[in-house]
This record gives sequence, C-alpha cells and structure tokens, in this order.
Amino acid sequence: MVRPRDLIKARMRRSRREGVAAVEFAMVAVPFFLLIFAILELGMVFVIDSILETATTGTGRLVRTGEADAKGFDKVRFKTELCSRMSVFEGDCIKRATVDVRVIPQFVDPDREDPTTAGVLDPEKTTYDGGQPGNLVLVRVWYEYPLITPFLNQGATRAGTGKVLLNSATAFRNEPWNA
Repeated sequence: MVRPRDLIKARMRRSRREGVAAVEFAMVAVPFFLLIFAILELGMVFVIDSILETATTGTGRLVRTGEADAKGFDKVRFKTELCSRMSVFEGDCIKRATVDVRVIPQFVDPDREDPTTAGVLDPEKTTYDGGQPGNLVLVRVWYEYPLITPFLNQGATRAGTGKVLLNSATAFRNEPWNA
C-alpha cells in the first residue's frame, strides 16, 4: 500500500528535475548555434570562392582572345565585367574586388609585384595591361568578404578586421588576334 507521504516525496523529486532539460539546453545552445553559423558561413565562403574563380577565368578569356582589347578595357571596365559574372554577389563586387592584369615575362616569375603585404591589400600596386597577341598574361583578383562568426574571424586569413581575402588567378598566353 502506498502511503500519501511517499506520493508527496515522489512528486517533489519529479518537480525538482523538471527544469533540468531547459538548463542543459541553455548551456549547450550558444556553442551549438555558433558552430552551426560557422559551418554555414564557411560554406558561403567556399561558394563565393568558386564563383570568383569562374568569373576570373571567364573574364580572363576576354583578354586572351583579344575581345577586351577591341572593347578598350581598362582596370575599371575589367572589374565591371568580372562583377557582372558574380551572379548573386554582383552588387557588392565593385567595392570588394580588386583586379590586377599584367604581362609577365614567363610563367614562373618570382619577382612579380604582389599588392598584398601582411594580408593588407594595396590597390595602388595593381595595374591593367592585357598585352599584345602572344604575350603571357597573369590575371589576379582579390575579393574581401566580411565574416560574422567569431570562430572564422580568428582562424581565417584576413584583410583587415573581420574579413577574409579570397584570391583567384589565371595565367595564359594571348591568342593571335588582329590588333
């Protein structure tokens, strides 16, 4: 036979444990959601990097075939064409992207000027020179993407506070077009 006193004790034990799940979830929720957001943000960085690579190759093809020369491309026009190929990221591309197109003497060139110093990009060191038919050309694009998640802010290569610097490059020999 169950005594009323034992029932009261059992209810008191149960009522003391009712909030345990909520407290445990509160302790785990913040790190869990930070991890989920970091994974999503890292996925976004990879998507942007892939789109940037495709846009760089496609816009570099205009230089390689002589179409850029025929249309009178300069650094601004090249960047505009590149950004038009960035699909959903086209709006922010103009202010986030930096382009450098230059003729190089050979494919292996350790002396070429690098516009980044300790992760800081200097747009004044970039140029646009699509070259002539048969020239070796190096096309480089840097894209600054702001990061929100603290994990990625601390671990990623940055360009300034809270930004990752994505880089895309392609090198080729210009086709023999009619200059």
